[in-house]
Amino acid sequence: MKKILLLTLFLLNINYFCYSQAENRRNNIEAIQIAYLTRDLSLSVEEAQKFWPVYNEYRDELLAVRKEVRNDEVLFEEKVLNIRKKYKTDFKKVLGTDQRVNQVFVAEKSFRELLRKELMKRRGNKQNLPD
Repeated sequence: MKKILLLTLFLLNINYFCYSQAENRRNNIEAIQIAYLTRDLSLSVEEAQKFWPVYNEYRDELLAVRKEVRNDEVLFEEKVLNIRKKYKTDFKKVLGTDQRVNQVFVAEKSFRELLRKELMKRRGNKQNLPD
């Protein structure tokens, strides 16, 4: 009975550790994205204070759609486009011009590509490590 209890506690601790590591990684990526977009969009302090709440709502809607339509890529892309259209006017209220609003979507795509390349690089390095 003691062995089962110890094994259960051990597995729960591993699960908690893995979850907290993933949460830390997510928070780090989010902080890097904030810095990246703030720099790329040249946000002033006032703009940043108005921009980030709108952007967070936008991102939350995108995440909800991603969970909702996992198996239908066309429907997913259509819903993403509708969300971008919806938030275009909100971003324009903060950023002022269509050019800067477009830069939000370009910078976001650029950041995702940068993140993807870094992940591929790290995975490639792990595969080349000796056992």
